[in-house]
Amino acid sequence: MPTRLFLFDDPVARDWRPFTLTRPAGELLFGTETLRARAERVWGPRCEGHLAGNALLDYDEPGAPRCVPPEAIGSEGDRLFLSSRFACDAGEIAFGGPTLLTAGGTEPVGLWIPDGTAFPTSVLHGEWPDWPETGLDGTLLRSVWDLMEKNGDRLAADGSRFADTGLPRHAHRIGGGGVSVGEGAVIEPGAVLDTRNGPVIVDAGARVQAPCRIAGPAYIGRGSAVLGGVLENVGIGPVCKVRGEVEASVFLGFANKAHDGFLGHSVVGQWVNLGAMTSNSDLKNTYGAVRAVVEGRVIDTGLTKAGCLLGDHVRTGIGTLLDTGATVGAGASLFGGGMMPRDVPPFSWGGAGGLVDHEIDRFLETAARAMARRGVELTARTRRLYRRAFADTAPLRSEKGGR
Repeated sequence: MPTRLFLFDDPVARDWRPFTLTRPAGELLFGTETLRARAERVWGPRCEGHLAGNALLDYDEPGAPRCVPPEAIGSEGDRLFLSSRFACDAGEIAFGGPTLLTAGGTEPVGLWIPDGTAFPTSVLHGEWPDWPETGLDGTLLRSVWDLMEKNGDRLAADGSRFADTGLPRHAHRIGGGGVSVGEGAVIEPGAVLDTRNGPVIVDAGARVQAPCRIAGPAYIGRGSAVLGGVLENVGIGPVCKVRGEVEASVFLGFANKAHDGFLGHSVVGQWVNLGAMTSNSDLKNTYGAVRAVVEGRVIDTGLTKAGCLLGDHVRTGIGTLLDTGATVGAGASLFGGGMMPRDVPPFSWGGAGGLVDHEIDRFLETAARAMARRGVELTARTRRLYRRAFADTAPLRSEKGGR
């Protein structure tokens, strides 16, 4: 087994905006755990670092490894380098010399490098060495939209790792699928858990408040609260508050949707706060494939249903409407109601009437205040990361008419 584990963002993963502006792809939730936590569980050792580019070297979150430059790794010890967008299923493999790892024997997803052999940095640019190959079981995510589109299948597969604990008194189960209630979790009387299409997993310390209907596959993360409504095929990370109608969506963690409103086929970054009746569209009137707009580029998602991508620390005011395939960059604050632009640059401020630059100092003050409410510090490293992201994305805002 490898003694050292690293994850790297290849050119595809680094393009997973709006999320990879402020975090490595390995720290995105897929199923019941982040891609990094999954690799650690499958292979054994704790990840020592993310190779995600210089712009993320100040990434700093509790419990997560930092980003490191390739030259800091060295050639000591046996090392496993995995693509951060590969959700591996098994790690019981005996390695010999340098080995190219592939997904199902087809596409490269990593390297096993023995002690004394240097890491070929060309891998970070999508160029792989001509080494003997070994196939791995797992799912290779091909776009940021796969985090949403394939999440239900991953949740269903993850359900086998959780024991069926049965229902608390006065809650109701539909179907014969599994229900797992973690230590200290509370499901109020009258809550309905529909397991016909997959398990419902309520992790430790989470709370499900009635009246509520949760249809699996569904994961409610540690310390999160469902405040009522109808949820189906959802992955909710730690310390979130969710209410209303939510379908086929992923919350990375520490996000609030504490009011009514619809959210469908979307991915919500960390520390997002959605105002009352914020809603999105996830289906075109023509029922055609959705084209998203990300940082000025039109991307064909290939999906009939595709909602919105909301970067870290996005905030919306009451009555905000988000169009099909909309992207809202990290740090943006939207208000005033009505339909917002489909492509909101990072750190924008405004709404349907126009966007200007958010003031970075005010953004940091608000972010620190919001995080402190959950007992998390906005560290000096993270402040530097956001300041760099603000500066790096200034051209995107000027193209949209910001000051």
